[in-house]
Amino acid sequence: MTKFLAVGAILAASLAAPQMAAAQSETVKQIEERGTLLCSGHNGSYFGFVEVNDNNEWKGLDIDLCRALTTAILGDPDKNQIVPLSWAQRFPALQSGDVDLIIKATGWTMGRDTEQGLQFSLPYFFGGAQLMAHGDLGVTEAAELAGGTICVEAGTTIERLVANYLQTENIEHSMVSYESAAELRSAYLANRCDAFAAWGPFLAVLRATEIDNPDAHVILGDQLSAEPIAAAMRQGDEAFVDVVNWMLAALLIAEEEGITSANVDEMAATPPNPRVARLLGAEPGMGERLGMRDSWAREMIAAVGNFGEIYDRNLGKDSPYKLERGLNNLWSHGGVLYAPILD
Repeated sequence: MTKFLAVGAILAASLAAPQMAAAQSETVKQIEERGTLLCSGHNGSYFGFVEVNDNNEWKGLDIDLCRALTTAILGDPDKNQIVPLSWAQRFPALQSGDVDLIIKATGWTMGRDTEQGLQFSLPYFFGGAQLMAHGDLGVTEAAELAGGTICVEAGTTIERLVANYLQTENIEHSMVSYESAAELRSAYLANRCDAFAAWGPFLAVLRATEIDNPDAHVILGDQLSAEPIAAAMRQGDEAFVDVVNWMLAALLIAEEEGITSANVDEMAATPPNPRVARLLGAEPGMGERLGMRDSWAREMIAAVGNFGEIYDRNLGKDSPYKLERGLNNLWSHGGVLYAPILD
């Protein structure tokens, strides 16, 4: 009996003890000492994600997430250095310390997770194969392409994904493969096929930049596959993973709660509920638990907006690409994006 009383007393004491401040991430310490976040760029343009505008400034979904993290850590979205990298350079650059993390349309795979010394954040984008069709066909979904011709690039995973999807859905079709992306685009634009299969963001960029009449083509809502895109970090600094995960979570919570770059200060002054109060630092504690200041999420949202604002201006309705959010919408709006519980 005495033993159980002693155990109960220890448990009660542990529950009653105040929360301890989290140990600060070593990577965050290095960033603060340097005064700059080193973030991945691209050695050209990866439209919608990492590109350079007419003023020679970096922009895109991935760039805005780098700016969000920069604000969270350093309080200023411009205190970052975007390091141009090819696809092959990104992981060696991370391991060598040339960048602090990779936010560059990077798929979370088992091989990268277990064999390359990487760890990944929550997925922030789900990319997958989709179909673009000529608008005058009047189709809005793959089932309406029954009996039609679909063009794909030969030897790609897209070719297999499309074939599997259409077979599973019992959609009769003719598949025509082309050896190069250029041949594929030419065939589609010459009306030699009814639909064109590729990665959804690639189709959106193609429609906006290489087709004379973008409105005459429609990207169908069917998502033929879903690859989780996440930030990649070096293994060994779990506290940094926490910071990156809660940066992403804060952007999603802000969208769920209707907090925008325009109203964040008002929401912080008069929070409508305890969740918003915690998120924006009106109720202390969120910063301490990450080894940061309580105002980091409020400052970040003021600088870059919530996740929906970031998506819309880079890939969605306010961008040249007009890519529907689909899976990349909040869970409450038919997508699969959700935030962990902010307790």
